[in-house]
Amino acid sequence: MASQQRQIESTRRLLREQMTVTRKWAYFDHAAVAPLSGPGRHALHTWLEQAADEGDTIWLEWIRQLQDTRAVAAELIGASADEIALVPNTTAGINLVAEGFPWQPGDNVVTFDDEFPSNLYPWMHLAVRGVETRRVPTDRGRIDLDQLAAHCDERTRVVSTSWVAYSSGCRRDLEAIAQIAHRHGALFFVDAIQGLGVFPLDVGKAYVDCLAADGHKWLLGPEGAGIAYLSRDCLARLKPTGIGWNSVVHAADFSRIELTLKTGAQRYEGGSYNMAGFLALGASLRLLLELGVANLAAAILEFTDRAVETLSALGAVIHSPRSSAESSGIVLFELPGHDPVTVRSHCLEQGVALNCRAGRLRISAHAYNNQEDLDKLIAALRNAPNRLH
Repeated sequence: MASQQRQIESTRRLLREQMTVTRKWAYFDHAAVAPLSGPGRHALHTWLEQAADEGDTIWLEWIRQLQDTRAVAAELIGASADEIALVPNTTAGINLVAEGFPWQPGDNVVTFDDEFPSNLYPWMHLAVRGVETRRVPTDRGRIDLDQLAAHCDERTRVVSTSWVAYSSGCRRDLEAIAQIAHRHGALFFVDAIQGLGVFPLDVGKAYVDCLAADGHKWLLGPEGAGIAYLSRDCLARLKPTGIGWNSVVHAADFSRIELTLKTGAQRYEGGSYNMAGFLALGASLRLLLELGVANLAAAILEFTDRAVETLSALGAVIHSPRSSAESSGIVLFELPGHDPVTVRSHCLEQGVALNCRAGRLRISAHAYNNQEDLDKLIAALRNAPNRLH
């Protein structure tokens, strides 16, 4: 136990050294937009200088680094590099499946009632093609597997879930959901944005067919640079979309007009890249992998357990599941008699960044958050104004 705690504190310290946001903020809003890591910041700065001083003469080196980002992303989830597409955001990754699957009228998608809109609207939009979206009820993010199975039938083509629910912090058992999806012959899609990078995931062992996550939350990258995973079997079932000059095997030969698509997920990268964003994302991914995702998870859960205990002692009502299998970096809570929006504004004035979701306050702590940050949070909450009557 003592050695585990030493490892947690070492991980926390090493990551904190790379987060300049700590000089000003007790930052608890990683489930919205995270601050950029030190390596990510350095990568952006380097690209900016090179772009200004060298123009496109260094473009081939950027492409090499871009492939490193792809390889690191694949390593993070136990995939192959040719199963990774670099995408601008989670929504784009979801739409690779939503718009690429060969739907027939009468097909259905099964998802959950507490999903973030990005994991609802692309599926709901399929109604114009005769596809039904079925939303399974949840309880504070918890899933009843029997209810999930009851919503699936022989026309279920995709089962889609968030790994961690944004409005409750409930971390879901992906393997259990995958088994139900596959029993009905459906693809299993995961919106991984609230867990990727800070909880271990092997897509093969979890039977995940496809996955998407932007890099601007727990991955500590910039907005506009994310990843999509499409297994080889999934790729074989999807129609290519967003085709452009970079989708073909001879992408660099512009005079050769021949539609021979890349066989891997890179076929979805049809046009120019957000080069700066993906280079910064790659730098942050390497940092997380060097620290060890399991170490990051342990540090986050240790901190949020301590935060829940301290918040409860303050009189807060916790609304996030906190069993070892369900807990995450997200904690939803209420301060009885206080308006959450007013409390959040007050906390921001005190140098504490948190957010509101589902009518409650939400903290989302990363592995670098420490006792000093927690003390600042509790002090701000103790002095929160506007008690309701």
